[in-house]
Amino acid sequence: MADETQPTERARILIVEDDRPQADAIHEALERVGHACVVVTEPRRALDLLEDDGFDLIVTDLMMHEVNGMEILQEAKRIDPGAEVIVVTGHGSIETAVQAMRDGAWDYITKPLNLGELRGRVAKAIEHRRLVNRNRQLTAQLLERFGFEGLIGTSAAMHRVIETCRQIAPTDTTVLIEGESGTGKELVAKALHNNSPRAGANFVGLNCAALSEGILESELFGHEKGAFTGAVASRKGRFEHADGGTLFLDEVGDMPMPTQIKLLRVIEDREIIRVGSNEPRRVDVRLISASNRNLGGLVKDGSFREDLYFRLKVVRIVLPPLRQRREDIPLLTDHYLHRLAQEHGKTVTGITPEAQAVLNAYDWPGNVRELVNALETMVVLARSETLDVHDIPAEIRPASGEPAAEGLTPGMSLEDAERVLIERTLDETDGNRQKTAEILGIGERTLYRKIKQYGLK
Repeated sequence: MADETQPTERARILIVEDDRPQADAIHEALERVGHACVVVTEPRRALDLLEDDGFDLIVTDLMMHEVNGMEILQEAKRIDPGAEVIVVTGHGSIETAVQAMRDGAWDYITKPLNLGELRGRVAKAIEHRRLVNRNRQLTAQLLERFGFEGLIGTSAAMHRVIETCRQIAPTDTTVLIEGESGTGKELVAKALHNNSPRAGANFVGLNCAALSEGILESELFGHEKGAFTGAVASRKGRFEHADGGTLFLDEVGDMPMPTQIKLLRVIEDREIIRVGSNEPRRVDVRLISASNRNLGGLVKDGSFREDLYFRLKVVRIVLPPLRQRREDIPLLTDHYLHRLAQEHGKTVTGITPEAQAVLNAYDWPGNVRELVNALETMVVLARSETLDVHDIPAEIRPASGEPAAEGLTPGMSLEDAERVLIERTLDETDGNRQKTAEILGIGERTLYRKIKQYGLK
């Protein structure tokens, strides 16, 4: 038998009972199993506590002077619709208790109280609240990972990307996503899928650059048994696996010309033919493609079919490199620091302005992927709760004895270096002080003071 002195989940409980002996009995029974209880024998005071303090559970008598338990229930639900409430009632007021449950109470228990039964009801209510909270956390994580909330940035370029995604997600239109490696092309593709009517079906991806022509066609369209050496059984391709859902073709610009012709035919006919077969098979797939190369340029030099290009780019989304949206780096840093700290069980809570300035100034050739990898290294090896310049990987922070940026030289005073960095950033933002402050990781007031201090325009 489980030890009844140990609660399933420790909780903060408000006890509202104007009968002092009864209140004390409930208090003792619940504190005995480790719960932290606040007892109120003047029900009107409970209304103030509900407004100011967060409780995991409220246990309230129904029939009290001044304020009754129904009013406590209604106020608790107004403040927190997810609040768990157990009402205590006499035999003569069962109907009122049932009404309380219709109004949102978790449970009721009748007098005279069986304290063991009360502890059991409390444990179930707290477990229910824990599960609800966990579900909310998971929902938020899913939205962050798969919804548009995962597309982080306040820059004008990212605003355009997010707005375009919101407009086209509910449609079946083909989409071409272009951008350098690491800019988040697959993240955008998944966000489009998970915010579309196809969200309940498969999202299937394939990197076209990683496969030879023969293997690529087998992966895309499937093959029949004996179609080629090693084809010991029939096999579905990615189109069939994605039927009803979304197929994401990454690095489509590297697709061989013969495969391009077959892909064009599939888009036009909505049918695939497995390798080694003559039988067409209907497929219902939304196609999203991506490339780290400019497909328009590939069309001009003859390495990509123009007709396929136009079929793929009904809507074209261009993801900017991170160096062109530096004002988003602090937001990305904050988001991923907290996520990575949680994933690795670390207590990292932030980053110093100096370290943030180094991250903001770096060009990030690997874009967001490189930033996340750097932050993960910093979090895993962190020696304190706040990350500093010395925590930044050596390949990212300026090497000792080398200028950190144009105009910065060894031996330069900190004030002179700061002046040069502010001046350079102002130049890059065409004098936009708000954007400059965001890039440097400082407040606008601080920036104004520094501009005045250094006599900058």
